[in-house]
Amino acid sequence: MNIPVVYQDDWLLIVDKPQGLLSVPDDFQINRNLAGILNDDLKAKQAVYKLYPCHRLDRETSGLIIFAKGKLAQEKMMRIFKEKSVHKQYTAFVHGVLPKPVGQINYALEGKSALTKYKVVRAYGNFSVVEVTPLTGRTNQIRIHFKRIGHPLVGESKFAFRKDFALRFKRVCLHAGSLMFIHPFTGKQISLRTDLPVDMQGFLLKYA
Repeated sequence: MNIPVVYQDDWLLIVDKPQGLLSVPDDFQINRNLAGILNDDLKAKQAVYKLYPCHRLDRETSGLIIFAKGKLAQEKMMRIFKEKSVHKQYTAFVHGVLPKPVGQINYALEGKSALTKYKVVRAYGNFSVVEVTPLTGRTNQIRIHFKRIGHPLVGESKFAFRKDFALRFKRVCLHAGSLMFIHPFTGKQISLRTDLPVDMQGFLLKYA
C-alpha cells in the first residue's frame, strides 16, 4: 500500500493513515493492519529495527499516527502521551449546527474523566465542520462525546443510527490532521499537519 510518510528521523516515523485500515492487529484481522504493513516493508528492505505504535486511531479514522523505531523510542514517546504533552487536533463533520461556535464536552468514559474541546469552522445547515481537540485519550472519545450532545459524526454507525439522518457517508468523517509535541530525543518542537483525505474533500464538494 502507498502509506504517505509525513515525518521521519532516527527515532520516529509518522505516517498519514488511510481510513479503513487498523492501526495494529486485532483478534479478527491479524494480517491487514498499518503496523504489519510498515514492518513487512522494513523486513523486505532488511532494516535493523522494528516499528512500534505509540498510539492508535480507529479503523475508520484517517490521519497522523506515530511509530517508534525500537522499544526505547516507544517508551519515551508514550511517556509524553501519558503526560498529555502531545497536542492532537482532528477535523470532524458532525450532523446539524452546534449551539455554540466554541465549546467543550466534559463527560466521563470508561469510568474516567474525558474532556473534548471544539471549534466550529463552518456550519452548512444540516452539518458542520468542526476542529476538535481531545484533552484526554479515551477510546472512541470524540465519537461518543458528539453523540452525547446530540450531534454525532457524519457517517457514524457504531454510536448512532444512520437511518436517523439524511446525510450518509461510507465511514465516520474524522481526520487526525494535526500533531505537535517536543521530540523526546532532540528536544525540538515537531509540528505536523495533513490535508483532508480525498473522500472527505469529496463530501464537502457534494454537500457544502
